Amino acid sequence: MGKIICLMGKSSTGKDTIYKRLLEGGSPELKSIVPYTTRPVRSGEREGAEYFFTDDAGFRRLQEQKKIIESREYHTFYGLWRYFTVDDGQINEEDSYIMIGTLEAYRQLQDYFGRDRIVPVMIELDDGDRLQRALDRERQQERPGYEEMCRRFLADSADFSTEKIREAGITRCFVNDDLVRCLQEIREYIGAEIGCDSCGNLEGMKGEQADGDQGKSGQPGGAD
Repeated sequence: MGKIICLMGKSSTGKDTIYKRLLEGGSPELKSIVPYTTRPVRSGEREGAEYFFTDDAGFRRLQEQKKIIESREYHTFYGLWRYFTVDDGQINEEDSYIMIGTLEAYRQLQDYFGRDRIVPVMIELDDGDRLQRALDRERQQERPGYEEMCRRFLADSADFSTEKIREAGITRCFVNDDLVRCLQEIREYIGAEIGCDSCGNLEGMKGEQADGDQGKSGQPGGAD
């Protein structure tokens, strides 16, 4: 049976970059899972790439059809936003997958698929570095949302507290203060978990900088 790698961490720890590098780095054993959200599309995002975009009515329809695998909701500065994973045919039992989630999503995935199938990868970074990355990224938006950025930053302290990480049974974290080193450690860890000999190969990644999240998915509560 395949595994599901769940990348987690506070906002602006570099999860989007790590996610993309792992998929781009020649790991045919890993497939992506495209999540759903009810939040507005951000600049540069494409339907079906970063997310499938829907609304509350769409979420409720999927919920009534019992197709929601896991879901989270956030009362943001702009209103209620939902993020969720759907049983829509993307996931089968044979393949291994990678997705970005939260501790809440991780626990729900365990409940849905079983604990043995879900592999946690917790990303960490100094709070000062995270805040600078978040600020730099927000400035690139057509309409920067500094209030929401601050809300997310503060919410992360509670959502990803040491106690909650421990309660989730996560004992290993990866510090993303050097992207190449962090990727090397994560790929070796994933390779051991899913039995992938090629997952530890970082050819072509030399010289990359720890540039944080390249994508602007803007998931609240530490989901990017």
